[in-house]
Amino acid sequence: MGASAPAPDCGRCDAVCCRLTVVLQPEDRIPPHLSARTAAGLEVMARDEEGWCVAVDATRMQCSIYHSRPQVCRRFAMAGPYCLEVRADYADRNARGIPLRLY
Repeated sequence: MGASAPAPDCGRCDAVCCRLTVVLQPEDRIPPHLSARTAAGLEVMARDEEGWCVAVDATRMQCSIYHSRPQVCRRFAMAGPYCLEVRADYADRNARGIPLRLY
């Protein structure tokens, strides 16, 4: 049997999930200055010029609205299957020198 991949080190996470598009739901209570509307009319978390969620505190690499974060962020399981997929995709893109930009 092959060796299994090492477990991700959440203490050293690149927080690439904070670059994903976060579609807001009606029950999300996000301040208007932190949201944006897509061309398709969806309300999403706004992102800065580098593609990061504007709620990320860059000095601490933590969510500045963690206790009132959107439902989709609450459902994102750290080190869960989707987290591992996003991290692997990010690593693959960086290895090939392709910038991660999601629109």
